[in-house]
Amino acid sequence: MRITRILRFRMCLPFLILLFGGATPLVLAQAPSANTPAKSEEKYPSNLSREIHHQLLVLPYYSVFDSISFTLNGTKVTLTGQVVRPTLKSQAEAAVKSIEGVVIVVNQIEILPASPADDELRRATYRAIFEDATLARYAVQTVPPIHIIVKNGNVALEGAVESASDRNLAGSRAGGVANVHNVKNNLVVRPKGSAGE
Repeated sequence: MRITRILRFRMCLPFLILLFGGATPLVLAQAPSANTPAKSEEKYPSNLSREIHHQLLVLPYYSVFDSISFTLNGTKVTLTGQVVRPTLKSQAEAAVKSIEGVVIVVNQIEILPASPADDELRRATYRAIFEDATLARYAVQTVPPIHIIVKNGNVALEGAVESASDRNLAGSRAGGVANVHNVKNNLVVRPKGSAGE
């Protein structure tokens, strides 16, 4: 029986490495826990963090115009970020609550105000960034790693790019969109092939 389980795990290992090994397309961040676990406990929080990350990755309607982050402190998860759809906030909380090992979920996700003007800025900023020949490669993923958060005419770029020049170019392209009041470039430079978010 034990040998069968080991063989099944080995067969699934390439899939798990593919699933969790590379950079992910979503803006998900985990802050380090204030209580660093002992060596024997390190594996469980790491697995719990990966499961939380996975559940957030597969949320329906999560898009390039949303950003969700989380912190894990023992069995307590705090969700932060901004989303366009109110249902996405409740779905994120429900998904994380359903994970074995999570006891408390604090949901601090902000629902962005409904605004036709902001919707137009989202579309225009998306085109400005992802129609650029250099940045177009980021658009090929289901959810691109550059997230465009628009609130009251202000744009924040969240996520990760492969170089400082890509980061600066994305900020410049967003800043050139008509009617954008301000651009806050929070993109992180994470070279290709490095451990993902």
